[in-house]
Formats: sequence, C-alpha cells, structure tokens
Amino acid sequence: MSLSKDFMKIFLEKEPFADVIGQHETKKQVKSALLMGRNIIIVGPSGIGKTTLAKNVAKLLPDVEVTDGCLYNCDPNDTILKDKKKKEIKGINRFIRVQGSPDLTEEDLLGDIDPIKALNFGPLSIEAFTPGKIFKANRGVLFFDELNRCSEKLQNSLLQVLEEKKSTIGSYDVDFPADFIFIGTMNPKDTSTETLSDVFLDRFDVIYMGYPESLNIEKEIVIKKGKKEIDFPEDLLDFIISFVWHLRESDKLEKKPSVRASIGLYERAQANAYLNKRKSVVLDDIKEAVLSVMAHRIELKPSVKYLQNANEFVEQEFKKFMNNGLESKDGDYR
Repeated sequence: MSLSKDFMKIFLEKEPFADVIGQHETKKQVKSALLMGRNIIIVGPSGIGKTTLAKNVAKLLPDVEVTDGCLYNCDPNDTILKDKKKKEIKGINRFIRVQGSPDLTEEDLLGDIDPIKALNFGPLSIEAFTPGKIFKANRGVLFFDELNRCSEKLQNSLLQVLEEKKSTIGSYDVDFPADFIFIGTMNPKDTSTETLSDVFLDRFDVIYMGYPESLNIEKEIVIKKGKKEIDFPEDLLDFIISFVWHLRESDKLEKKPSVRASIGLYERAQANAYLNKRKSVVLDDIKEAVLSVMAHRIELKPSVKYLQNANEFVEQEFKKFMNNGLESKDGDYR
C-alpha cells in the first residue's frame, strides 16, 4: 500500500487542511512531503496546531478494509488471513498518538509475541501478537509528539520501521508490516530533551511551524476553537489577542504564550462575566483571569528572574498595555 497515492488527487482540489487556520507555508511543505511518502518532524512551540494538522492528515485517508479482530489493521488480502471476517475503518480511526517521554519502552512501541499463543496458533497469527503503538498505526498515521523526549535506544528501535515499513519482533525473527505516515513533533524551546542522532534525523524532513501569521488569523482561531457562552465585545477580543502578541514580542521572555493563552483568556473572561452576573464581558472580567491564564505559560529570561517573578511581570505588562489601550481608545474598553 502506498499511502502517498491517497493524497495525489486530494491536494489538487480544495484546501485539504481545513482544520488548521493559516499556516499556509507549513501546510504546503507538509503536502509536498506527503506526496513523496516522506517521514516528517514538525518543529515549533506548543499550542500552534501541530496535533490538529496531524489529525487532519488522518482524516484525509480513505476508508480501508481490514481483518476483523486484528489490532494492527491487517490487510485481509494477506494469504494467512483470507478466511477471516472483514470490516471497514476510517482514516481518523487509524490515527495513533505516542507521547514521547524518557520512560517510554521499546515494548510500548513494538509490542511482543506471546510464546504460549505462538505455540498454539503460530508466531504469525493475529492471536499471538500483541501489537505496540506503531503497529496499531499500520495503514494510518503515527503521531509521535515530543519525539526528542525519548531515549536514543528507542530511536534506534524505529530505524528499521522507518526504512523498511516493517519490524522484526522477538526471538522468532518474525516481520510484521508497519506502513504508516510518521509525523513527529519537537519544541525547540524545550531543554529537558534527548539529542536526536544523525542516523535517526537523516530519515526525516524537518518542517517549521510558528505562531499565527497575523492578529486576524489568531482571532479566527479563538472564535472557532473557544467556547462562546457570553457576549464578548469585539474590541475586547482584539484587546486580549493584542496583549498576547505584546507578550510574545517581549525581549524579556524565554518561553512565550501560545494560542491556548488567547483561548484561555477568551473563555475565562466569559466565565467571570457569568459569575459577576453580567450578560457581556467587560475589562474587569479579563483582568480577573489574566494571572491564572498567563503567568504559568511564560518563562522569564534568567537575567529578568532576579528582578521579578512571572506573576509580577504579567501584572505589570497587563497594566501598561491596558493603560495604553485606554488612551488610544478614549475609554472604549470600559
């Protein structure tokens, strides 16, 4: 099965990645890589839509016929499975997520063959094999979040799969198919990570993804992704998004707030308005939420930490930004 062929017609039609707003250059790079069946690592800060993009890829995959009862989406045309029942599954149901971490094991990824069941049913049987996550992604998408958090040993366990689309399991030297689209992610600002070896990285194309390209795009994301329970005046919505952008542009921050911060302010301000028995959000509702939503989402540079903590920084910047906004708007925010 060549997964790249599934995209050839789709990519010439309307925009396939409709779940991701903006990010036009990133989406173009992803389409180009998928057409050639390349393995991908998307590099970018948290909260910018990397997971959404990967899920969108899985949604584009056509329904496939698999062997019923097989946990790794077996092709029913395989000779050994020809007498088994069949069923169809959607592309999104072949999306498997792996969360990279130092305690992730080779068995978590590959699975294993039960020796007792192998004697009873044969080592190639679907009954004997307990598939790991990479096999559950067979004929689908394996999304490996924070790839650079897993050990070099685990990286090495993926080399055969990435090169040959199969993996050898256990002492039986049995090969199982693992034909999937590999989409990994890395956060360049995360320092608690492992180094990816050259031999591992050589099997990937690296695609960079940043924050939304404009205030209007971020506003569209917030409206689409955030919960809307209370009236939110448009000038205040512009205010919170502009404030998040203001923090991103600060030269005092090492870690900057993501789109989730904008969505958080949008939702929490509405909740505060409701608790304050208002039918519409006012500036005080945003002010009450700003520390809870923002302070833990930023990290000050070491030289700044000696002077103030994150709470103090957010309070100071919000007050300054609010005063500037009030001056330019002649009090409209109130």
